[in-house]
Amino acid sequence: MKNRDRIIRYYQGTDNGELAARLIDLADSTAKGRPYAVSEFVSPGAVQIGETIQAHVPSLVLRTFGGYEGAERAKLAFVSADYDGPVDFGITACRLSWDDRYRLLGHRDVLGSLMSLGVGRERFGDIIMQEAGAILLADTKLVPYLQQNFTKIAMVSIAIEEMPLEDIAPRQEKVKEIKTTVASLRLDAIASSGFGISRTKAAEAIKGDRVQVNWQPAKGPSQDVSEGDVISLRGKGRMELAEITGTSRKGRIGVLLKRYM
Repeated sequence: MKNRDRIIRYYQGTDNGELAARLIDLADSTAKGRPYAVSEFVSPGAVQIGETIQAHVPSLVLRTFGGYEGAERAKLAFVSADYDGPVDFGITACRLSWDDRYRLLGHRDVLGSLMSLGVGRERFGDIIMQEAGAILLADTKLVPYLQQNFTKIAMVSIAIEEMPLEDIAPRQEKVKEIKTTVASLRLDAIASSGFGISRTKAAEAIKGDRVQVNWQPAKGPSQDVSEGDVISLRGKGRMELAEITGTSRKGRIGVLLKRYM
């Protein structure tokens, strides 16, 4: 790729530095003759990297798919513009079920159990919680390993069975709009207002590496955020700084925040 080194340098030093290099390799393999090449599961922020790469290679088309409509984590595919066939993203849906007496098992429990098995986060996508169960979107090649080894979540026995992707309902999120004013566009001030916690606790969460901005680790409580930025707090979900509405006579900044429940 002509601008390979420049793109890698741009993302170097961030959590996406190595990912950018791997995605460029995939794009190169398609540009050299393959009909398409598919990535591992990536975070929403990584889609921007794919779009940047695709913009430098006009002969490629970028497609994304996470197994169902509205998926947060997805795979990227660099597809030759001359190829009009199907793209196999290699995603399988697994239905996880357990005794409904343990219905309080949550997303964190499922995620923690997978990580304790040594399964990298890039090997599986969204975890959709249901009553007494969950749906796990996984790399198809990982499924046999899960069927043999993923037998418990937090000491609770589970069963795994494959299910059609078509049976997964589109993602529906509740959005709570918050109109408020802040003293500044510092990350700790915005996080405090959006997540309903004190500014001190927001700063502690940021310093404790529990906050991300656009799916990248926050730089610090004083980091400025802008319109369109997505802020996530572990255990609290995510929100978007949807709009800066103006400045009051006292100098406070009006903002519209959208919190996704």
